[in-house]
Amino acid sequence: MRKLKNYYQQHPLITIILSIFSLLIISGLILPQLPSLAKTQQVQVFEQIWQRVNDSFFDPKFNGVDWKAIKTKYQPLAAKSKSKQEFSAVINQMLSELKTSHTYYYTQEDQEYYQLLGIFQPRSNSIQQQIKKFFPKSDIEYEGIGILTRDINGKIFIRGVLDNSPAQIGGIKVGDEIVNVDGRPYQSVQSFLGKAGKKVKILIQSTPDISSQQEIIVTPKVLNSTKMFLDAQEASVKTIEKENKKIGYIHIWSYAGDQYQKLLENELINGRLRDTDSLILDLRDGWGGAEPNYLNIFTGTGPSITLLGRDRQPVTLKHQWKKPVVMLVNKGTRSGKEILAFGFQQYKIGKVIGSQTAGAVVAGTAFLMNDGTMLFLAVADVLVDDKYRLEAKGITPDINVPFQLEYAQGKDPQKDKAVEVLLDNPMQHSSKNTSIFHDKE
Repeated sequence: MRKLKNYYQQHPLITIILSIFSLLIISGLILPQLPSLAKTQQVQVFEQIWQRVNDSFFDPKFNGVDWKAIKTKYQPLAAKSKSKQEFSAVINQMLSELKTSHTYYYTQEDQEYYQLLGIFQPRSNSIQQQIKKFFPKSDIEYEGIGILTRDINGKIFIRGVLDNSPAQIGGIKVGDEIVNVDGRPYQSVQSFLGKAGKKVKILIQSTPDISSQQEIIVTPKVLNSTKMFLDAQEASVKTIEKENKKIGYIHIWSYAGDQYQKLLENELINGRLRDTDSLILDLRDGWGGAEPNYLNIFTGTGPSITLLGRDRQPVTLKHQWKKPVVMLVNKGTRSGKEILAFGFQQYKIGKVIGSQTAGAVVAGTAFLMNDGTMLFLAVADVLVDDKYRLEAKGITPDINVPFQLEYAQGKDPQKDKAVEVLLDNPMQHSSKNTSIFHDKE
């Protein structure tokens, strides 16, 4: 041993090499067996999600899926995930096995996460208590520019621009492709994080020709999820004057709450749409949540009231909309909005115009996980009139108007058709539709 010690003292480089080799052995053999904090949390969140689905998914037979076998299949993949994005992809692949809408996993890097929290916070005592840990001020906010996007073959296209949003003010249009934001790939939340009030460069492409690329300067702002859709709805109200007619227009981006219906009714009865000759009710994109009784303003009956003041000039108060109305729908029209489209046809209120709706008609609710991420889960099936199941089917419009989103350059053929219908035959209501929905292809 003394000779060996003397040898190492005479050859210090050998000692260093052996020390490094020993560290490599320890790193290779021991460290991988010690799960990191992140890995442990991923396993816990996976278990929490799987168990919540097991306990709360509306169908006890899980749409014919062996849910215990699904756990065996996906748990190792979740445990091996190397990032939040990879973990999220594994979870959503697992949830997709249920083949049901309103069933998705969202993280703080998804703008839908904040939008759904804004929808459920006011109506859920549980979420109100839970979010205090993650949102100390209880305000559900994120920084953004007010756009909805769709990934088509790996390219990001604008499918919706909220009215009076930074994106609309900056000149971004539906159909534009987002090439990058400040030189980096677009991310719905991360691209604008910490940039509220600052100028952001968004490279967009407006046609298939790469030469159409241009840089647009947009200033993101803090978006409050409980108010942003209501603000956009109020900003959307306009009157289209054509051929001596006044056509009212309003876009209801979200219908998850009475406040959206109250705004609509106020504009129709007492506000900017009161003196229009007809109405375009735009239910495309955004979120659902509508109640069937929201159609009462178009179908309800009741007496009008005429007030006579000192000047004896009559003022008649009406509480229903009896003028012509059409409804706009598309594949982004979902949930409660689809039930309204169903009723619109059943009660012959007016023409439904656009493209097939989403076929996403079950009742969903939000569950916060231990790390603050969210499981949006279908907890009840939905039948309309006790017999019609719209999930995975959707509503077929009375007038189908194809809309190719890619490079649309802000053109809106569905809205144009609605104007045309109201101008050509404003008093015609929809005819009875014997097949108002069909299986999605």
